[in-house]
Amino acid sequence: MLTIRHLRKSFGSLVAVEDISFSVERGTLVGLLGPNGAGKTTTVKILLGLTHPTGGTARIAGLPVSDPESRRRVGYLPEGHKIPGYLTARQALSIFGRMSGMETSAIKARIPMLLEKVRLTQWADVRVKKFSKGMTQRLGLACALIHSPNVLLLDEPTDGVDPVGRREIRDLLRDEARTGTAVLLNSHLLSEIELTCDRVAVLRKGKVAAAGTVDSLTRKSARYKLVATPVDEALVSIFRESGAEVERVNGHLELGVSDLQHLNTLVDQLRSRGGFLSELTPVRSTLEDVFVDLIRADEHTSVGAHE
Repeated sequence: MLTIRHLRKSFGSLVAVEDISFSVERGTLVGLLGPNGAGKTTTVKILLGLTHPTGGTARIAGLPVSDPESRRRVGYLPEGHKIPGYLTARQALSIFGRMSGMETSAIKARIPMLLEKVRLTQWADVRVKKFSKGMTQRLGLACALIHSPNVLLLDEPTDGVDPVGRREIRDLLRDEARTGTAVLLNSHLLSEIELTCDRVAVLRKGKVAAAGTVDSLTRKSARYKLVATPVDEALVSIFRESGAEVERVNGHLELGVSDLQHLNTLVDQLRSRGGFLSELTPVRSTLEDVFVDLIRADEHTSVGAHE
């Protein structure tokens, strides 16, 4: 539904986007991450036709973003959006529906459904100026969804929303994805991205520094948590003699192995000594750990190059 290939954008001598490629398939949620200045906002502006690329291509539903038709079925929630306080929630949704080219009858049928989705049914005819930040954010999401878009571009959708509201928004976005909507989510709340998205793309200095599933990026290669009894020093020594890295962590072992065959050999050794295995799971980083490591690696490289 959304494809970016070797995208570039320069503002004079300033290179905002150097070489970005990624895609968002139908029915998937993709998180777009990066520090300030990484190129996230510029990329989204290109997708929305608010600025034009210097090079590369960007397409929505097969159409180049230079074609206004590409944005007809795109829903957008900007960061810090403002809805006039004198409007009610129902009026705001009606205006967004008309701006999206919907028929009046379709708008009237759609509004109650959306208000229910974002838990604002009882606030339908209350002026927006009386809304909390979280309520305003949920209404903004409903406005982005009013015309049943195929693609959702969301900038900090859970900003100012309490934990219960964040979970409700996560569930709503997953429901939209299940209907085939492609969702591109830009957020600084990495824990939310980790809980919500199927895939992520981490931008750094106008390039994609890392991309993939949340699972593939957060899983530490060939490291496993092993909980078993008994685990004595003799067993630990046997593990180490086999070439495994072994570390005791809060009552369990963390093993670094060369491959799955090596791991199975360790389990066999445990059982041959009468041990009982109760847990064996891959060790994972948080998405925040991965993000910080990528940014720090870049900073260290920059310092080294400068020196």
